[in-house]
Amino acid sequence: MVTIGDVARAAGVSRSTASYALSGKRAISAEVRQRVNDAVLRLGYTPNAGARALATSQTMVIGLLAQFLEDEFAPAMLEYMLGVSDTARELGYDTLLVTDSDGAKALRRITDSRMVDGLVLLNVAQDDVRLPVLRAAPQPGALVGLPGDCSGLDVFDLDFEEAGRMMVDHMHRLGHRELILVSQPEHVVQRGGAYVWRLQDAALQQARLRGVTLHAVYGESRQPAVGRSMNALLDAYPSATGLLLNNEAAAAALPTVLHDRGLTVPHDLSVIGRYSDEFARVFSLPYSSIESAPDRLGRMAVRQLVRRIESEAGRAEPYVVRFVAPELVDRQSTAAPRT
Repeated sequence: MVTIGDVARAAGVSRSTASYALSGKRAISAEVRQRVNDAVLRLGYTPNAGARALATSQTMVIGLLAQFLEDEFAPAMLEYMLGVSDTARELGYDTLLVTDSDGAKALRRITDSRMVDGLVLLNVAQDDVRLPVLRAAPQPGALVGLPGDCSGLDVFDLDFEEAGRMMVDHMHRLGHRELILVSQPEHVVQRGGAYVWRLQDAALQQARLRGVTLHAVYGESRQPAVGRSMNALLDAYPSATGLLLNNEAAAAALPTVLHDRGLTVPHDLSVIGRYSDEFARVFSLPYSSIESAPDRLGRMAVRQLVRRIESEAGRAEPYVVRFVAPELVDRQSTAAPRT
């Protein structure tokens, strides 16, 4: 196995100089640093994580706490996880993924054992039981998702309220006066999925302001239930001319539902979803959508977290709550309703 001593000999420097060049703990000339880096690449050296942790009090690992919940669409959650792990890797950190159903217990175990330098939490609920544990931990934390209380944490999320208003306004400008909004399953709301009611409440308020009838319903998250529920909705509101989707599973099921009913978009029905461009490509969705930006949110959370981990200035900064402004990606699935 290649050691730091092998790297030092290949680079023509002392063992301590090679170590400092790799850790950045002391000023090393660019020429020496380059020689050390070249030796690392040539020899295939990988630093020993345990030794590094003892020497620097850093593990170079970020904890990612997520859950695969039965009433949410797993492919959508994977996008957020990739955004976090890809950015962590770019910044020199590995990612420890934890999907324990008892999130508070898992979080306490990870933070008490100093397994990670910082943590990112997904699936954030309105009154998330993990947050008191994270606030009390010695490691910094960042959230992708807005809780009821943001104190002591960095928070990043899509502006779901503006997304709901944007959906309604776009359809209203085209002349639509009756719409259906399909949200996540009701269980998501019951356990504190605030993003569901944030978009729904804003859309309902904007619809009232614009004189639009908006039927707000909860959808399903799995086949065949999601297909049946979409057909039932279209049967229940036959005069609706537009469909708004805050439910990735419903969006993925819609092409089959419309094909079976002999309906075309936007001739028979205008559609706007809320999901990422990557999600649209994977599921071949031809519908205009509000970009949910999972990769961007992951990047923002990890970069802020690493800033707090690596610098005194970062640790002293005030905590932030930042929203990504929604953007409508036009895939030509909306048009003026038929008269």
